[in-house]
Amino acid sequence: MKTILVVDGNSIINRAFYGLRLLQTAEGIYTNAIYGMISMISRQMDSLHPDYVAVAFDVKAPTFRHKMYDEYKAGRHATPPELLAQFPYAKACLSAMGLHTLELPGWEADDIQGTVASMAHGEEDTHAYILTGDRDLLQLIDENITVLLAGNKDTIAMDEQAFFDKYGISPKQFVDTKALMGDSSDHIPGVPGVGEKTALKLIAQCGSLDKIYHLLDHPELREGELKKVFTDGLCKKLTEGRESAYLSRDLARIRTDAPIGKALGDLHFNGHENDTLYRLFQQLEFRGFITKYKLTPPSTPEKEDIEIQWEDFSSDDALDTPSQEQAEASPAPAPKKIVLPSPLEIPVSNVDNAHALPANLPSTLAMALEDEICHLYAPEIGEWIVNLNSSAIPPLFSDKFTLICYDSKALWHKIKSMGHTLYSVPCDVMLSGYLWRGGDGHVSLDSLCFSLFKCEAEAYHATPAALLYYLHEALLSHLHEEGMYTLASEIEWPLALVLAEMEYNGFLLDREGCIAYGKELEAEAMRLTECVYKEAGHPFNLNSPKQLGAVLFEELGLPVQKKTKSGYSTDAETLESLRGAHPIISYILEYRQVSKLLSTYAIGLVAAADEHGRIHTDFKQALTATGRLSSAEPNLQNIPVRTKAGERMRAYFITEPDWVLIDADYSQIELRLLAHISQDKQMISAFLSGHDIHAETAATVFGVAREEVTSELRKRAKAVNFGIVYGIGPYSLSIDLQVPQKQAKAYIESYLSSYPNIRAYLDETVEKATKNGYTTTLFGRRRYIPQLKSSKAMERAFGKRLAMNSPIQGTAADIMKLAMLKVHRRLKAELPMARLVMQVHDELIVEVPKAYADRAKQLLQEEMEGAVSLALPLTAEASHGQTWLEAKS
Repeated sequence: MKTILVVDGNSIINRAFYGLRLLQTAEGIYTNAIYGMISMISRQMDSLHPDYVAVAFDVKAPTFRHKMYDEYKAGRHATPPELLAQFPYAKACLSAMGLHTLELPGWEADDIQGTVASMAHGEEDTHAYILTGDRDLLQLIDENITVLLAGNKDTIAMDEQAFFDKYGISPKQFVDTKALMGDSSDHIPGVPGVGEKTALKLIAQCGSLDKIYHLLDHPELREGELKKVFTDGLCKKLTEGRESAYLSRDLARIRTDAPIGKALGDLHFNGHENDTLYRLFQQLEFRGFITKYKLTPPSTPEKEDIEIQWEDFSSDDALDTPSQEQAEASPAPAPKKIVLPSPLEIPVSNVDNAHALPANLPSTLAMALEDEICHLYAPEIGEWIVNLNSSAIPPLFSDKFTLICYDSKALWHKIKSMGHTLYSVPCDVMLSGYLWRGGDGHVSLDSLCFSLFKCEAEAYHATPAALLYYLHEALLSHLHEEGMYTLASEIEWPLALVLAEMEYNGFLLDREGCIAYGKELEAEAMRLTECVYKEAGHPFNLNSPKQLGAVLFEELGLPVQKKTKSGYSTDAETLESLRGAHPIISYILEYRQVSKLLSTYAIGLVAAADEHGRIHTDFKQALTATGRLSSAEPNLQNIPVRTKAGERMRAYFITEPDWVLIDADYSQIELRLLAHISQDKQMISAFLSGHDIHAETAATVFGVAREEVTSELRKRAKAVNFGIVYGIGPYSLSIDLQVPQKQAKAYIESYLSSYPNIRAYLDETVEKATKNGYTTTLFGRRRYIPQLKSSKAMERAFGKRLAMNSPIQGTAADIMKLAMLKVHRRLKAELPMARLVMQVHDELIVEVPKAYADRAKQLLQEEMEGAVSLALPLTAEASHGQTWLEAKS
């Protein structure tokens, strides 16, 4: 079987550009789209081993379709200059790889692909594969042509059967479907009012566009189901849209007769051209590709310049731009040039009975663990492989050495399990990458290696410690340049070891009490289920959204709030909006709360406890965009406490006999930070006065005397206070306060007028974030917000809210981390028997013998309140008890 691979050049390079972070070489050449495109094509080349290969590109010139319809592809977003600049290099690389690039003025790349793929029809035992991210190409599928549809994660092979399974029609009928439904991305009009669902149904039942209009003109031919399909409304739409439908079909149909001037034999794949490809990959800093393609330095002197065909592109050129992916893409700093050595250049030694570690080991060592094997690396000594049971291992964990590792918390647990103790704070590549990426939790070694070196980590699998060493060097330079080195070295790296110790200590659970409470919850869930059945009039599966939707919106006739692809929405927001419309709603909401408490906590926590009854959560340090810690497996930060039933769960977190729990919580830290960062004198004064900040705000915003502030006015002021911190808008505030949107807007305006510096701060923060692409905390932590430059108004509005809140919430997270470090160090020095056991947002919990409770409480408050110096004091309120519930109350 001979194979043809046809690549949709524009689609694949766009997908690569928006799927990978923006990257540059040391010389400033943008490379992310080139790298991603080559990676995607290479995978298919390795899989298919094609005999013939062509890559089709569009040309900047009107096509025959533009002459047919002036509005064709009108209104497309301009292609970013960072992407346009990569096209010439991409084409040069593809040509040097032995791939034939094809362009044809007046024709689209789709037509070139259709023409090349159709060559499989005239050749015996030949099959064509089209690699694209564009579903328009699906119409070309037949017994000789398969479309490889590139998605966000995987590439799906679409043959005739796969297409039918998804759409219920044949590929040949797809263009007729497009004629009816149109295509907004290409500005193909279709029949106004006819969507994809109706179009597919019509084509499936009638067979073709021509048959549909034949049946429209001859109603007497409609039989059976067709009589129901052709409603008066649909007939009117089809009649008025006849001309548009046939025009749309002509626009949507991909041609297979483009005059490309090539026969199939002209597209034969003969392999890459070593010298040119080596020079290109060197210039683009694609070291991994040089290794993959086994390229060698040119034997002839290098030319001064690589011949690159620059095209007449401008920033107004509109190529296929997937706006959703564009919104998800985040800018990143250009990587500093740090050379990653080839694995073959690194000497590797084993430590055994005959060989020991060098006596003069350097003080910075990279360490990578693989099962029971430890890899050590420093440029001076190369790489050394040591068994973790070796006597050479313990000295490495002393404070004499600074270790470079990936995930120091995991390293701490590993060596703890082997009876060792880690005394030095490692330089954690995972946490450094997390900071450098601005809170993006995708910091795998592969991801970091590609971002920094444009190669895959597995290419250096033989020298894992060396990879860590050079990743650390590269990240270190970025952290210094971007003002985050102190954040890494003095907060994030040392905190990892504190979290590891907290995880190891665990939180004691009253298992018997929890089991008993679970039985109560189970009985309550059964009672609520019976109440729901009584209101519905019959039993049904209460956990099935489909069955619940049918009961609520079809049988009981409640107003439909929103629909999903699978039917009626029955999510929490929908049900909350219906509260009061029918007694069944309250019962359902209560049932869900009780069911979650039962399964996730009453049952789940007992199952998660160890043999001593202690729960060991996993603190995720490199996950959230704001820098906040997250708890998982189990999540102890999300125990619902707004209801009495949820709050009661805290009663089953206990301490040992004659011990107590100290719970300390920052008071209104985010509002205090808003006052400090904005330097609003009136709000600072309100806090310094010691009065209730929400009552003060109510008096200011609503224009009443402080003594005239009612509980309702205070409640509204509190909602506005915290809403402003989170960039709340009138619509959301109106829902929170159950007031008209106009009134909510007036509250916000009154607030911002009363605190002018806060308004100025919020406006300035959004402006800076829009310009720079990121926000920063007081400690320099960055958060990238690509939504600010989205073409969609709703995404930009969301980006503005993130920009307003991120510096405040992120700074609060930084302060809490700093407080944890200070508390931990002070406990070690003064109360070594005490233990930090939990952190929840602005709250810290310490376990200590009862005799030292007062001293521990004082220490906790002092270190939390003294973590930083602001224009107004931070306050922490502490209390103690035998259970978490008692300590919190």
